Amino acid sequence: MADIVQQRLEDRIPALEQLERVGLFTNKEIQTSELIKKRRARIGYHFKREEIEYPIIHRINHVFRRATTKWQEDVQLWLSQVAFNKKWGTKTQLSKVLSSMLAIHPDKPALWIMAAKCEMEDRNSSESARHLFLRALRFHPENKKVYQEYFRMELMHAEKLRKQQQELEQAKIDVGEYNFSPEILSGKLAEVVYRDAAQKIKGAEFILSLLQIAAIFDFTKELQDTILQELQSQYVDDCMMWDFMAKRELDAAGAPELQSAKGRASDTDRREERCCVVYEEALKSLNTEAMWTCYVTFCLERYKRKTNVNELKEKRKERLLRVLQSAHDAKLLQESFYKNWVLLSSGDTVSATQIAITATQCFSQSFEMWSFSLQTLVQLESTEAGHLFQEALKHVNPKVAVLQADWCMTSQRPEDTETFFQKGLLSLVPAVSSAMKEKYLEWSYKTGGYKRARKTFTSLHEHRPFTKAFFMKMIEIEKEQETPKMSNLRDYYERALREFGCSDEDLWMDYIKEELGRHGNPENCGKLHWRAVKTLEGESVERFTTQYTLLQTGHV
Repeated sequence: MADIVQQRLEDRIPALEQLERVGLFTNKEIQTSELIKKRRARIGYHFKREEIEYPIIHRINHVFRRATTKWQEDVQLWLSQVAFNKKWGTKTQLSKVLSSMLAIHPDKPALWIMAAKCEMEDRNSSESARHLFLRALRFHPENKKVYQEYFRMELMHAEKLRKQQQELEQAKIDVGEYNFSPEILSGKLAEVVYRDAAQKIKGAEFILSLLQIAAIFDFTKELQDTILQELQSQYVDDCMMWDFMAKRELDAAGAPELQSAKGRASDTDRREERCCVVYEEALKSLNTEAMWTCYVTFCLERYKRKTNVNELKEKRKERLLRVLQSAHDAKLLQESFYKNWVLLSSGDTVSATQIAITATQCFSQSFEMWSFSLQTLVQLESTEAGHLFQEALKHVNPKVAVLQADWCMTSQRPEDTETFFQKGLLSLVPAVSSAMKEKYLEWSYKTGGYKRARKTFTSLHEHRPFTKAFFMKMIEIEKEQETPKMSNLRDYYERALREFGCSDEDLWMDYIKEELGRHGNPENCGKLHWRAVKTLEGESVERFTTQYTLLQTGHV
């Protein structure tokens, strides 16, 4: 082993001697320098690469080879070697590394694509890139990304040949018998890729992605027309096709360039109306939620676009409201759009209220919709809010009860709020009754101060179920007093521990910290620690012990 190491060290000597001989480095610098590229550029010396860089690059690649042989599954290691060879422009070695990497990782489409791009861009070999894409498709015959990049590569190849032909013609260079193939120049190879992809992968979205790639190149009009015709004939039942065809009307040739803002706004309005005509035509044969979603989304996007012309903004709003209403009438309006509809109608209290109520009827099991609608009615100060709260409690998550409690506390008469809380406390739904206790205690403190809050707590502290927040709220209220009573705080903590002491280590820690505070008795901490260790279950014990140790050592 020592002989091998010595041999490798001696192999480096010729390259290092050359560095000193040509004046790139001094003898001292040779021991530490990694700046060959920068030093060459600075002094303008570009000779003897075969005797200096190449041996060093070869040795580094040898190290990479040993590493990738040992850790073949490490993709990042392979990519590091690829990046190294790209940096130093060792094209032959780069090709070998890519080939070895793909032999180990043929199941990763992204690596095939990267390798093909390297062949195309770094080695300027479209033939090798094409060969890699064809091999990739044997492993991944229905991979969209592979087909997309293969299609793009063929178009780039055609574009490169067209530029070469143009340069030769401009220079009037006779190329003899060599002729550029008109089929290749027009993108026929890309069309072959498209047809193969269209057979293997179905869906308007994928075909549209190929069409968008083709549109990048200025010589593909015929290919684009072919794709577009087949798209229209084969995907009449796909909303993505109709959405694309509708939006094309925005880019269709229109009136000559108009100077005035109103003239441009009028032209924009006509284009948007033509888009709507296409959407309406689509809905005659494809009356689905997905199709309506495309239509509403288009109108919403156009409405959000900024314009200084009020007439255009109003027309966009009217159009959006009309489409929202039509989608709702068809019972195919998506849940999220009802929120846009309500906000759009917020200037008309009656309409906004009606839409909010209608939304809850359409999505009666959605807490988000009930919450949004209830908040809207509260903000509008609608008289329908109370009735809607009652309806909400029949259908959805008890969280609605908390929303109603907040509304009552801020908007209703004290006697009505008291009645609401009394009913809520009697609820047969545990989540509702426990949430009401916390809110009732909060309201009692706000309206009647400490005495009323304590009276409320006393009347409820034996009536399960509870939340931890109920007890913590009373602890917070007690600590806000000018002279908080430690006996009361101990009572609150003990009652909380009776309910949650088996699993909540934080509650024990808060109690201990309270005893260590100004009003507490530090001698009680040891007893509390012993009780906590005996009471807590599972991982809670370990977490408590860690926190208690940190507290004792002054780290908390």
